[in-house]
Amino acid sequence: MKKCIVTVLGKDTVGITAKVCTYLAEHKINILDISQTIIQGYFNMMMIVDVTSLEKDFKLVCDEMEALGEEIGVNIRCQREEIFEKMHRL
Repeated sequence: MKKCIVTVLGKDTVGITAKVCTYLAEHKINILDISQTIIQGYFNMMMIVDVTSLEKDFKLVCDEMEALGEEIGVNIRCQREEIFEKMHRL
C-alpha cells in the first residue's frame, strides 16, 4: 500500500471537506484516516490516504490539489508517507 499525507489549512468556509474529498474519490484515492478541527475560524484537516490505485502521476495530483486549495482559499499539501516521516523524525 502506498500512503500519502494530505494537509489542508486555512480560513474556514463551507464545502472545504466536500471539495477535497470529492477530488480524492474522483482519482481513486482512498481516505484511511482523517482528523479535522476548526480553531477560532481556522480550518485544519490532516488525512492519511492510500494512493495505490492512483492512475495519474503523483506530482500532477499534488499540483492539482494545490490548485484546488487556491481555488477554495486554503493551503493543500500532499506528501508521500516516507518523506513526511523522515521530515518529522526527532
